[in-house]
Amino acid sequence: MTPNRVLLVGPVGVLGGAERVLLDAVRALRHERPGMALKVVAMTPGPLLEEARAAGAEAELIEMPAELAELGDSAGGLGLGPARQLARLVTVPGVLRFQQALGRSLASFAPDIIHSNGLKTHVLACMLAPRHVPIAWHLHDFVSQRPIMRRGLAAVGGRVSLVLAISQAVADDVSAALGPLPLHVLHNAVDCERYSPAAGDGGWLDGRAGMPPAPDGTLRIGLVATYARWKGHEVFLRAAARVLAVAPRLPVRFYVVGGPIYRTLDSQYARGELVALARALGLEQRVGFVDFLPDTVPVYRALDVAVHASTSPEPFGLTIVEAMASGRPVVVSHAGGARELVRPGETALAVMPGDARGLSEQLLRLAGDPGLRAALGQAARAEALARFSRSSWGPRLLAAYAQAAR
Repeated sequence: MTPNRVLLVGPVGVLGGAERVLLDAVRALRHERPGMALKVVAMTPGPLLEEARAAGAEAELIEMPAELAELGDSAGGLGLGPARQLARLVTVPGVLRFQQALGRSLASFAPDIIHSNGLKTHVLACMLAPRHVPIAWHLHDFVSQRPIMRRGLAAVGGRVSLVLAISQAVADDVSAALGPLPLHVLHNAVDCERYSPAAGDGGWLDGRAGMPPAPDGTLRIGLVATYARWKGHEVFLRAAARVLAVAPRLPVRFYVVGGPIYRTLDSQYARGELVALARALGLEQRVGFVDFLPDTVPVYRALDVAVHASTSPEPFGLTIVEAMASGRPVVVSHAGGARELVRPGETALAVMPGDARGLSEQLLRLAGDPGLRAALGQAARAEALARFSRSSWGPRLLAAYAQAAR
């Protein structure tokens, strides 16, 4: 049975990759079922709520207290073991008040299904939702790498009705970590009408980075990512330094686009750390830092080459598909879910995670071969249209919901 009322709940209101996927779900559901009642709940302020309203959903902020925001595997344990961290979910007074407010919101909307979009909300939804309401976990993470949250998910996993895994790699991982679950692989999608090939404005990107306009003919290479420590910013900067060491006269600029968006302790770089590294590598005049942008379409159009540099296996790699849909050649850190997105040498170039030398070699190859850049960009666009277009994503999401409701 297709639900008529869907509540989508996520831990943050900023627009990282998982949050952009949640907005894609809202837009796809609104397109497929115009009369469906949709509501988005976020637990920190940010543009997600405004974007959700613009997409046709109700939206509500139920702010997460610091005690809960700081909980997580990336927090270095806060000096606490898994059991004591998880106890904060149910024992800290501020968290209890938050849970009560969230529980009231879940009940008052009376959803036919709850679509949870983050590890913390997976646990909270299972704890607080009315027993008769199916719960879908949209899983964007490798659970095996998150010992604290894995323990929380295992404790409530019997309550979940559907697990939407964003890649086969994520599905295999959660099965190994938690045992049998009602799994459904649903690769992320992008709006291939918005993310599409078009002439870009490199001067606009220079301005956002606080740099003077680059000379005509300058190649622009960029990493678009949150400041999570595993997203490969150091690898990217070290590869940039190697490119310039090999070809110091090459007309090229590098861009780091993004910022710290989560509140979990010690999980992200501060911008100052990356600026200091760029300075230490002698890149001050060649690297620009652009703050997080909710709309990345003009970023990809301004770039000549996009880089995905994650040092750990990527659960999916939304920036890869966004760049592909934009017709840009991509160099991909070839592990995890990212391996499912590209065909090395045909739709992208690939390097091993953490390999700054290998990344620099691929960037030099692209810099010296405009024909290769054009061919990869064209093949990437065709692949994105065939496999990752949002037009086919909504029906697949609704079919998965119907499976959960049985």
